[in-house]
Amino acid sequence: MAKTLTMYMTGGPVQVPATIRGVREALPAELREEFTAEAENTEVGELPMLLARWVMQVPTGYEAEEEALVARVRAGDFSGVRFPDDLTDAYRSTG
Repeated sequence: MAKTLTMYMTGGPVQVPATIRGVREALPAELREEFTAEAENTEVGELPMLLARWVMQVPTGYEAEEEALVARVRAGDFSGVRFPDDLTDAYRSTG
């Protein structure tokens, strides 16, 4: 079983690869060579930051859902969308 860790994104918790190989394999093909070159030339102390930055580019299950929403809105379907003018100030109130 591949090693993973949990990251908390805007859409909620997601499992992401926890190894250099796992990150490379999970990245879109067009980014793998760039990632490999950078990982091979990064100092040991900088690896955690490198991995954190690159793992943010690994596609997650939330992205397809968000992309579908954006495509729907771009196509002119605003059903379910709430505009600031439609909201009351109640959501801003702390009590």
